[in-house]
Amino acid sequence: MDDTIRKMMLEQGVSAYLLSEIDAFTRRNPADEEARRRMRPPLLPFFGKEIVEMAAIALLQGENLLLAGTKATGKNVLAENLAWLFGRPVYNVSFHINTDSSTLIGTDTFRNNEVVLRTGPVYESAVHGGFAVLDEINMAKNEAVSVLHACLDFRRVIDIPGYEKIRLHDAARFIGTMNYGYAGTRELNEALVSRFMVIDMPEVDEETLERILRHLFPDLRKEGMKQVIGFFSDLQKKAANHEISSRPLDLRGLVGALRTVQGGLAPFAALRMGIVNKTFDPFEREVTEDVLMTRISPQWSSKELFA
Repeated sequence: MDDTIRKMMLEQGVSAYLLSEIDAFTRRNPADEEARRRMRPPLLPFFGKEIVEMAAIALLQGENLLLAGTKATGKNVLAENLAWLFGRPVYNVSFHINTDSSTLIGTDTFRNNEVVLRTGPVYESAVHGGFAVLDEINMAKNEAVSVLHACLDFRRVIDIPGYEKIRLHDAARFIGTMNYGYAGTRELNEALVSRFMVIDMPEVDEETLERILRHLFPDLRKEGMKQVIGFFSDLQKKAANHEISSRPLDLRGLVGALRTVQGGLAPFAALRMGIVNKTFDPFEREVTEDVLMTRISPQWSSKELFA
């Protein structure tokens, strides 16, 4: 297994003893063939020693995690890093208005002239000892959430009417993520929150953003990186002051824009595509573009950012 992520954790100062405990967990719970087919290394290491250590210790003790925070704080990146470190497959569930119990557990289907259960991601995670990542869990309906209660507490079972009771694999864990203030979100009920250890994810600061960009784009020029980071930080401040919404705060969009600059696109046009155009309010778009113009000249070519 590629140990790049583990090396990066050690470089950040993550406890070597903690990593050895994770290795011992992995040896006690080897992934089966089906699970290994779903495993892949994260594209990006998570930068944040304290957060990694809190999350890893909680998982080692059999707890489930709820990662809460604003947009672009690396919740899914952390979940992917943890799954890779623990040697577990990832099963993703993206909650929305139509997510129900059958989406999570499974539904009846007709196969080989008999009715069988077509299993869902929570069922698969329970059987194969996966990490089920419950994206935007605060968008879930009560019906969908209720089926998780027995999975998330000490019982660790899935009781499927008409089928057998499933006991969760010893390595199975659940990692919920939630953003503050998204349209369609709701307050999580007390019974659900009590089943998680909650980590409040901090905003990405300039130092962390520099480490991310340096890892992804080692040939990014120092001055160009400074302006790109400054642009994103300026947007964070405006969002914090409620001058704009969180829509332009899109770290994926920033990375995507830099990839297109690597391909030869002018930086100003790339960042308009990746950041500015993510908001559809004319006033907000104008404010965001003004911030961009203070950092990135429309006359710049890709050579201004990449060697």
